[in-house]
Amino acid sequence: MHKILVAAALALVAPALQAQDNYPVKPITMIAPFPPGGVADIVGRPLAASMERFLKQPVLVVNRSGAGGAVGTTAVAKAARDGYTILMSLSSISVFPVSDPMNGKPVPYRLSDFAPIALVTADPTVLVVAADGPYKTIQDFIASAKAYPNQINYSSAGMYSTLHVAMEMLAGAAGIKLFHVPYQGGGPAVAALLGGQVHALASGPAAAVGQIKAGKMRALAGWGDKRLAMMPELPTFKELGYKDVEFYIWSGVFAPAATPGPVINRLREAVRAAVTDAQFKGAMEKVQTPIAYLDAPEFGVFLAKDAARLKTAVEKIVPADAKK
Repeated sequence: MHKILVAAALALVAPALQAQDNYPVKPITMIAPFPPGGVADIVGRPLAASMERFLKQPVLVVNRSGAGGAVGTTAVAKAARDGYTILMSLSSISVFPVSDPMNGKPVPYRLSDFAPIALVTADPTVLVVAADGPYKTIQDFIASAKAYPNQINYSSAGMYSTLHVAMEMLAGAAGIKLFHVPYQGGGPAVAALLGGQVHALASGPAAAVGQIKAGKMRALAGWGDKRLAMMPELPTFKELGYKDVEFYIWSGVFAPAATPGPVINRLREAVRAAVTDAQFKGAMEKVQTPIAYLDAPEFGVFLAKDAARLKTAVEKIVPADAKK
């Protein structure tokens, strides 16, 4: 009887192990939890195309937006642990496990629900305004905000999104009060600025550089620790004396936690190959986004440090939001 049970168990396990070894045998869905036009989309689509060439299966990017990225992110956290649903996320993945409980909401997911695959890019945000607007310099912007509290509004990808947190970091450091207008992703937030519905936006350079070059937006300052190579004339907030105003929008690939090791390793190999692929590198050069690849172990360390920093930032802005 014992031998029969063992044989039955092996019969059940063997197909699963074989499926892992043969992964992938069908298309993979990469969820970008924001609408088209934002950083997750700009990086995710060419990355998926390059991963396809390595994996020999389609990698389909699906924009599943809502709640500043929490809807699509939660969907991946709850997806099957088989490697056929993966996530292209931004740094906002670390925010909602902190902000939702502070606002009396259930935790939508935890970082432990995900297995980091790779960091792909990491860009400091830049403060942009309409090119035909009144703000020519960052000094103009801050002076006006001090003179007219809550009168200057800015768009973001949603409540507690990376774009929201970056602006509130600046507001706190500069002693100004800005009016937050949340949208359902980076693309709509950019469109709101171009359409004249808001005055300002903290944007990833990749999402803004085309509009800046076209003369439709003006960049005033950056959140990096040094000036951007693509905008060497743009001062950083650190240069201007705001030492704690440093923020990056990074993009990274995740799978649901407990995805089998062979599948995780295959995805790691695919991203590693993709970031060195000429077509992906060309796509990133086109939008002047530097590749900042980190494999899973190093990405995990990076993620833990970044999550701790964002937790501190979110805890500071929650009381201000609670008063609204």
